Amino acid sequence: MKIINFVLGILLLSFSAMTMADPVIIKYSHVVAENTPKGQAALKFKELAEKYLPGKVKVEVFPNSQLFGDGKEMEALLLGDVQIVAPSLAKFGKYTTKLQIFDLPFLFDDIHAVDRFQNSAKGQELLASMEGKGLVGLGFLHNGMKQLSANVPLRTPADAKGLKFRIQSSDVLEAQFKAVGGNPQKIAFAEVYQALQSGVVDGTENPWSNTYTKKFYEVQKYITESDHGVLDYMVVTNEKWWKGLPADIRKALGKAMSESIAFGNKIALTEDQDYRTKVIEAKKAEVIKLTKAEKAEWRNAMKPVWAQFEPEIGKDLIDAAIQANELPVAAKKAKSKKK
Repeated sequence: MKIINFVLGILLLSFSAMTMADPVIIKYSHVVAENTPKGQAALKFKELAEKYLPGKVKVEVFPNSQLFGDGKEMEALLLGDVQIVAPSLAKFGKYTTKLQIFDLPFLFDDIHAVDRFQNSAKGQELLASMEGKGLVGLGFLHNGMKQLSANVPLRTPADAKGLKFRIQSSDVLEAQFKAVGGNPQKIAFAEVYQALQSGVVDGTENPWSNTYTKKFYEVQKYITESDHGVLDYMVVTNEKWWKGLPADIRKALGKAMSESIAFGNKIALTEDQDYRTKVIEAKKAEVIKLTKAEKAEWRNAMKPVWAQFEPEIGKDLIDAAIQANELPVAAKKAKSKKK
């Protein structure tokens, strides 16, 4: 009887220890402001993950490069110092050349075409393109289409000649600006405002949300509505950590992540023009709207970059991206009815 009581006591203690186990700490680090689409998606993930897994997980969100800057966050993820990061798609060149497709200039007509491509079979394959190198993609997160900016008006490609442009660490973006005679400079995102203010660089490229929330419009005299490329992110996690989670926790976190990404993408799609309006209303920078002919000139000048990187990216992916510019039949009919 004493032995039975002893065994029961051990089992009860073990059960108590299990029920009182510390929650899984999930550090989610990113480099932008909390009021951007990515910032809002990160906060939504925290809300949903802790709702679906009460007491089992605790999500800590670190915006504005508080924990790691964009030059260190991937290394930190692989070392296990953070569990989730959401770098721009330009940052994955070290791990796969396929994601360079999102940096090709003028490949996508608009953010809806980007969305169609990312949700296609080819696009979804890219989420698994870094497995085996320690990374698992959890989803694509929109920011928006990029606009050119400088302290001189940029109406034609010739206007960019000799100017220094801040870029992310991307061979494609480097080639993009060299194609128009620019001098690209790789600078961390947290240092961009100061670099523009001090004249270390003359211009840059960013979606409206970054331009407004990071106040780049204060240190740029002109912003050209070029929509020449996309700045999106991949939410990514450490492969070993992710696959080592209990199946029920991994499933609930996946659900929270999918819903938070949908939430962030909706903000990106609906608020893009709001940020544009706020920049214009600030009356610090002049917004230049390109004519169709001017935009075509920029496109023709930068398009040779596609062929330059086709061997690394793959013709099949580029063709799938081009196809995504075509509206589905149902969408075309709906659009024609509105006319």
